[in-house]
Amino acid sequence: MQRARRPLFSPEHEAFRDQVRRWCEREIAPAHAQWADSHRVPREVWRQAGETGLLCCWLPEADGGAGGDLLFDFIVCEELGRVGATGPGFPLHSVIVTPYIAHHGTPSLKQRVLPGMASGERVGAIAMTEPGTGSDLAGIRTRAERDGDHWVIHGQKTFITNGQNADVIVVACKTDPERGAKGVSLFVVTADMPGFSRGRNLHKIGQHAQDTAELFFDGVRVPHDHLLGELNMGFRYLMQELAQERLLVSVQCQARAEAAFEWTQRYVHERKAFGQRVADFQNTRFQLAGLWAELQAGRAYCDQLIGQHLAGELDAVGASAGKLWHSELLGRLTDQCLQLHGGYGYMAEYPIAQAYVDARIERIYAGTSEIMKEIIARAVCDGPLP
Repeated sequence: MQRARRPLFSPEHEAFRDQVRRWCEREIAPAHAQWADSHRVPREVWRQAGETGLLCCWLPEADGGAGGDLLFDFIVCEELGRVGATGPGFPLHSVIVTPYIAHHGTPSLKQRVLPGMASGERVGAIAMTEPGTGSDLAGIRTRAERDGDHWVIHGQKTFITNGQNADVIVVACKTDPERGAKGVSLFVVTADMPGFSRGRNLHKIGQHAQDTAELFFDGVRVPHDHLLGELNMGFRYLMQELAQERLLVSVQCQARAEAAFEWTQRYVHERKAFGQRVADFQNTRFQLAGLWAELQAGRAYCDQLIGQHLAGELDAVGASAGKLWHSELLGRLTDQCLQLHGGYGYMAEYPIAQAYVDARIERIYAGTSEIMKEIIARAVCDGPLP
């Protein structure tokens, strides 16, 4: 079935998509199972991606990037989803971490850090979550204290994507504990700084090819120019960037849902039961018809959100609604597609089995579904009537 044309993407974008697709099929798909076993992607893959132009595509040329637009990075995200890849964590590196430094870093910091992030020599991570706090950033305990021309950081972070590979980490710290969320600042810590260390590589129920780590900061001395933006403005910067982060979740959920649907289409056409193809049973046909309709709605909604963001019109409520809708869609779809695989759907070597467990985190990270509902509810229930 022919895909609908997506007006957001130009011929240049589609040519880039073809390049990324071939690269993912050649370099990512064959090695992904091995990476999942080791719970980590080799650094060489990051450097290859940088050489191919797949990292930080939106970053201006003056900062070491390609000077493209965000659609190129979304294409990388979609093509990773198409082959069922949960690692490497290119999208988080390019679309979530790098913008904090590009938008709020000093010129000297950007010059030292950003070219390496575009080339794949430096891997980025963002460290917000702590063992005792998740979505409540006002409750973080990691602190930074001024000491002359430096800041000294003490604390611990957990569930940090790219944590084992990361060279550049954006760290949320309390700089004025009495002010709660208004006393949070962001700092860039590099992995070569004394006092920084990594804990174990966390083993999750899904997304095994994505390294996820505990990080420790034991008196890490950070130069003052590693402070991002203004002091105590970290929470505001996080809120400003969260819309793009949640949009990225919508993009990857939609892409992974489309891939899971296509795998299931092929399976039910090849698999036979009771003397006929599984695709010939009315239940299968109705299930797939309903899922296909949901995917069309999801694609239209996702591209609408992308268009709004590119126009500077996507707010926190809209991004939260998209993240809620697409993450819940992926969960429903992978569950139903696994069911159509029967017993084979429960076998780990089938892509749908891994997609099923990989999908579960989408309703948790970047803000849980419950948090998304609360954000939407404040606008719908507490705001002025239209």
